[in-house]
Amino acid sequence: MKKIQISIILILIVSLLPLLPIHTYADNTTNIGSDSALNQQAGKIFRINIINAEKNQTVDIPLDKLLFNLVFHFDADGKTVESTHVDFKPEMTDFYHKVGFETKSQNVVVVYPIFTQAAYSHNGFYDYYEGKCDKSCLTVPIPDQVEPYYSASMGSTIVLSMLNYSFISDIDVDRDPSILKKYDKVILLHNEYVTRKEYHAIVLHPNVVYLYPNALYAQVKVNYDKGTITLVKGHGYPDKSIKNGFHWKYDDTKFEYDVDCKNWKFDNIKNGKILTCYPDYQVFMDANILNEIKN
Repeated sequence: MKKIQISIILILIVSLLPLLPIHTYADNTTNIGSDSALNQQAGKIFRINIINAEKNQTVDIPLDKLLFNLVFHFDADGKTVESTHVDFKPEMTDFYHKVGFETKSQNVVVVYPIFTQAAYSHNGFYDYYEGKCDKSCLTVPIPDQVEPYYSASMGSTIVLSMLNYSFISDIDVDRDPSILKKYDKVILLHNEYVTRKEYHAIVLHPNVVYLYPNALYAQVKVNYDKGTITLVKGHGYPDKSIKNGFHWKYDDTKFEYDVDCKNWKFDNIKNGKILTCYPDYQVFMDANILNEIKN
């Protein structure tokens, strides 16, 4: 039996996986290759071109609105981000105390989307969707470590970890669905791919913050002996007419590509609230979102 152990460790240098490159350039910045110059110029806009598996988009980040020190490290061409360094701003200490926890949260937990991280891997589900490989790509290894990137909620994973939110993973919920009963509040990220047991555990919990659209979208099954997940239903499989693999009443996939979050809000649903945009960069600069998550 292959041992699968997932641990959430905050590493402030977060590598971006080749599957989802993020090409960047900064407007009105004299030296794009200089991390210090980029981050010290108040009022400048950092533009990120998100090359997603299904749609390319652009996000503008006003550097003077960042809630954290955010430094992008570039490769030799000066336009492609190789890693991102995130750190606290000393002058924001009171704010961090307000929206975070002094020690790891006891009654609130975040569910890291390790199955979604697996689905977006090389030779994974999206290579099948794009016709690059056969059904063999619908069975993929479960990663043995957390490597957050855009489609696996990179921004929120970093920020909520820094703010001392406790984390578990899809695996924890699938193995023991009752684990969620220990917490007063459950925060879901871009948990697009989940098992049936995990799905039921989440929708039956009375207080869930669905922080990302497109969660609970497709059903997978797990083989813990082989350390793999396999797509069962959803995302146009096994029939193109099947969108949500659970026929979830509150599916909000239509908001998945609202990455600017200019008119975001939380809609109330039966077992919690659900955000109407994809906040992976917004969490670095929108105090109101972090307040809403906490409160």
